[in-house]
This record gives sequence, structure tokens and C-alpha cells, in this order.
Amino acid sequence: MDLVIRDVRVIDGTGGASYRADVGLHSGRIAEIRREGDGGPRPTGRRTLHAHGLALSPGFIDMHAHSDLALLRDPDHSAKAAQGVTLEVLGQDGLSYAPVDDRTLTEVRRAITGWNGGAPGDTTVDFDWRTVGEYLDRLDRQGIAVNAAYLVPQGTVRMYAAGWDDRPATPAELTRMKQLVAEGMEQGAVGMSSGLTYTPGMYADDAELTELCRVVAGYGGYYCPHHRSYGAGALAAYEEMVTLTRNAGCALHLAHATMNFGVNRGKAPDLLALLDKALDDGADISLDTYPYTPGCTTLVAMLPSWAGEGGPEATLARLRDDESAERIRHHMEVVGADGCHGVPIEWDTIEISGVGDPGLADCVGRTIAESAAQRGEAPWATARRLLIDDGLGSTILQHVGHEENVRAIMRHRVHTGGSDGILQGDKPHPRAYGTFPHYLGHYARDLGVLSLEECVAHLTSRPAARLRLPDRGLVREGYRADLVLFDPGTVAAGSTFEAPRTLPVGIPHVLIDGRFVIEDGRRTDVLAGRSVRRTA
Repeated sequence: MDLVIRDVRVIDGTGGASYRADVGLHSGRIAEIRREGDGGPRPTGRRTLHAHGLALSPGFIDMHAHSDLALLRDPDHSAKAAQGVTLEVLGQDGLSYAPVDDRTLTEVRRAITGWNGGAPGDTTVDFDWRTVGEYLDRLDRQGIAVNAAYLVPQGTVRMYAAGWDDRPATPAELTRMKQLVAEGMEQGAVGMSSGLTYTPGMYADDAELTELCRVVAGYGGYYCPHHRSYGAGALAAYEEMVTLTRNAGCALHLAHATMNFGVNRGKAPDLLALLDKALDDGADISLDTYPYTPGCTTLVAMLPSWAGEGGPEATLARLRDDESAERIRHHMEVVGADGCHGVPIEWDTIEISGVGDPGLADCVGRTIAESAAQRGEAPWATARRLLIDDGLGSTILQHVGHEENVRAIMRHRVHTGGSDGILQGDKPHPRAYGTFPHYLGHYARDLGVLSLEECVAHLTSRPAARLRLPDRGLVREGYRADLVLFDPGTVAAGSTFEAPRTLPVGIPHVLIDGRFVIEDGRRTDVLAGRSVRRTA
């Protein structure tokens, strides 16, 4: 063997009871598992690692990641590697960087600079791809810290084919969108994402989305929507996605499946009942969540959808115009903008977590209400100025979640883990650095919301099954040696809202293809990650 992990507690990803064993790795795969009490000789190798109370699990799969540029810009990528993440799913929320032409690339870079950086003029990443296949090839050519799968982003596809107009797509535009989705799937994407509270993807009606989902289904992929409301219309929005995908014959994976805002306090059981009924009727559904109550997005996402028509420059023009800006304010504060999930915005729940302009750094870590009070002005005046001065690049934490909902949803039979981790900003959400150890330490060990074995299954085999990965997600002979060694007694997220970039504790070793990415708690220089492409 290349490596033998001696006398380790194996939590194999099935959800079944753990057991003690020696695990031998060879040529990037799990070659032998010899359980305690088995007869025959123990495996030997060129190197032996004595577990000393550690548990061995499959590598964690982040079903909702925003590392699309971070993987290229930051080869270290300890934010995810140190958590035990060995695979991330990119292209989320309907907005990413492939497929594009030159116009679309410029527009999408501007639109999601708050998520990923990479604004026009930023030269830290060479955008030398245009198709999904070229993007995945770029990841492989450069070498990345962890593995990556990709979802075709429906909003980017609509931007490419139909621009930023709030209208139904023409037959020719819909044909072009279907072609782009098909090409992305053929080039290795595992499914399609949407951001149905983000422009321009939210301009698509159900008929358009159904046609695109039929294309995805034809390739055995899944649809991953950030649906139309997590607030006032949450249950109806979930039901819409269930109905739409069943009509399309497409598997459904619900992104960051939360029930937020005051209107949804204690309503997780209503969501789970809706999903259980569909599952019992034969629907193919899964979901992911992060184990925190606040959400995280961009400040511009809070605006009503009509304010985004025409693209980022048109949005800025509306914000600069007093009459249009007053109309935006009225929709946000009185009506409840669709960008804020149909709920009138509460400025004391909107905390600025990052800005693109360093001159605005004094806003970071404060709510809009706090900054406005300091300036002696109305909160909308502060928000409007920030949107304009930061070129729509500001990110926010939105403190609108409920702990009882978080716990109820993570117990569900189709639940998986997803960080939704935005790595940009001076004070990002701690979920970017802490999601997976927070599940293991806080929710499994400390609170007992899940057993440790169940929790590991949620983070490994369940997402691997959704992604249709035949040789990942379990500690099993013949499977890839994407593995995590952690201490069940001490594993914990180091990241907090006050110090969000702190790395976790209790995860000393992480391997990808049998190579140490984290060794003795330190990041190695190994770039073992590769693109993981649809194979079915």
C-alpha cells in the first residue's frame, strides 16, 4: 500500500454504525479495509498513519459553493480544504462565467462581483474560456485544491440569449437557450441552476424553465433552483419548483432550503410535509442547507426585479435618478420587493459584510440602520449611496433565519450540506469557513440533532448519489481515496461572525486521490483537485 491508516474509527458514509479498521490506500483508491477482528494479516504500506482516536470518513461534498473564481485565484483554498471538503458544486444561483460570449462575460462579471470578485478590470484571473467545457478544462489545466463539479447557470444562459429584458423569451431565444444548456451538459455539467430572485434569470416563466429542465433531464442531470421566494411566498415557491420539475421529468435539488423572515417562523414542518408528499408520490428531490440562521447575498439583490432590467448600468442609472430611486425605496420598504422575497425590508437585519471600494470599509460589520444613524440620515439614503459608490459590489449578511427551522430541515431524509460560502469581503459569512465542522461539532456532537454517523451520510453519500458519482461518498474498497480524518471530540468551526476567516479545529488530515491536501492540520502544496464531469 501507499498508505495504511491504522486502527481508525471508520464512519463510512452509509449512516450505519461506525467500526474500527485498518484502511489501506493504493494508487489513489481505497484498496483494503480490514475490520477489527477480521482474520488474516493486517495491511502494510510504505507509510503508516496511526489514527490515535481519529475518525475516518469520506470527503465532504459542498453542494452549494461560490468558489468559481476562488479555485483559480487562490491555489491554497484552505477555506474549504481545511473543512474536509473534497468536492464543490459550482455555477450556483443561475449566475456564473460559462457559457458566455464577450458581452455576456463582461455583464456577468459586473453582476456578481460581490459574490466572487472578478469585476471588469480585475486582472487576477485570466478569463480565457467561454464554454462550460473550456472552463472545466481550465480548472484541470491549472490544478485546483479540491474537486469541482459545475451547474449550467440559467440566468447567464438567458443573459446570453435574450439579454436583460423582463419579458418572455421568443421562440428563437428559447431554442438558443436550450442549445446552450445541452452543450453545457454534453461538456460535463451535472445539471442547471437558477436564481429566481436574481435578474435576469427571474424573468423566466415556468414554461421557459420547464423546457430547459427537459433538456437537463435528457442528460440525467438535476435542476438546482434558488426559487422565487424564501419569505412571504416561500411555500408556494417550493411547490412551484416541485410541480415544474415533475412536469419536466427532471430531478430537483433545492438550494439552501430555508424558511426565513418573520412570516415563516416555525413553518419548516409545512415545507417538509410538502416534500414528503411529493417524495412518497415518486418525485426525485433533494436539498441542501447551511447550519446558520443568517443568509448572505449582495445588497443589489434586495432591489425589485424591475430595477435590474437592462443590466447593472441601467440599475445604477435608476439609483442615481431621484424619482426612480424613490420608487425603488417604496417597493423595498412598503410593498416588499421581490428581490427581498416579498417582505418589506428591515434595515436593522441587513449587515454589510464586504465592499469592493476600500474607501467604504467603515460600513463593514454594521447594519444599514446603524450606519444611517451614525450619518443622521434615513436608512434608504445610506443604502442608495452605498449601492452607487460601490458599483453594486457590496455583500450583506441578512439576519432573518430561525434556529428551529434550521434544525428541523437538517434532519430530513433528503438533506445534504451546502455552505453557500461567499469568500469575498472583509467580513464574510462564517459558513464559508465553518459549515462542515459546525455540522459535525455543534449540531451532531454537542446538540445531538443528528448522530455523527447520520451527519456524515448527509455530507458524503447523499450528495454523491445526487451527483451520480459511482466511486465517491463512501469508505469502500475500490472507491477514490477522498477522505477526511477528524477528531469527533474536538472538531469544531473556528470561524465566527466576529472572526469569519478562522480555520476549523479537529481536522488534521484531508486526502484527495490518496494525496494529503491537509496534513497535521496544515495545508500542503498539493493540487489534487480536478473537474468532476457528468458521466451518465
